[in-house]
Amino acid sequence: MSNCCTPDGSCSTSSTNATQGATATVADARTTVYAVAGMTCGHCKTTLTKAIGEIDDVQSVEVDIAAGQVTVTSGDELDYAVLAKVVDEAGYELTGHAA
Repeated sequence: MSNCCTPDGSCSTSSTNATQGATATVADARTTVYAVAGMTCGHCKTTLTKAIGEIDDVQSVEVDIAAGQVTVTSGDELDYAVLAKVVDEAGYELTGHAA
């Protein structure tokens, strides 16, 4: 799990704006919602947005901390193993597709 947050849920680091991936036409896009565990603050959102946004073919990333979900828009279906590795390396856990 990420170590940026204190036990009371506050963030121990400052948040910065993350750059999202390039934008493509809606007809070329595929949007998938994933469940991610361990997100608690704005820093978590920034970290995941940046990390997932660096995967080839990712066009946009939206992180919903309260729902524990990450919505990823890409040109084609992402390799789940690649996404899981990126999320894990960022300090979180990809737990599956959101229901």
